[in-house]
Amino acid sequence: QVQLVESGGGLVQAGDSLRLSCAASGLSFRAYHMGWFRQTPGQEREFVAGITWTGTDYADSAKGRFSISRDNAKNTVYLQMNSLKPEDTAVYYCAAREYYKTGWASGGMTYWGKGTLVTVSA
Repeated sequence: QVQLVESGGGLVQAGDSLRLSCAASGLSFRAYHMGWFRQTPGQEREFVAGITWTGTDYADSAKGRFSISRDNAKNTVYLQMNSLKPEDTAVYYCAAREYYKTGWASGGMTYWGKGTLVTVSA
């Protein structure tokens, strides 16, 4: 059974940093490209950052502030978030897709975590 478990969310002030973690189990982690998405009430789930064998991708809102990385030995993917803004407030989800798939549309992801809430106060 595949599980993606996010952690590291919380309440922070604008300008602070947070590091989210996503621990994966039940899958061949190296065979999956990993992504972070976020969602606010009433909004579509949106792509934040992704990491493949060849590099990383970021939404415009995340460029220069967020950094995605992975530790294959620990089956874990991270999202380092710096200079947080109130508009970053959302539930953040970890997701995985097989290496042979392309793109970061949420519909193309195979497995999802349950999310971790990030709240950024002004």
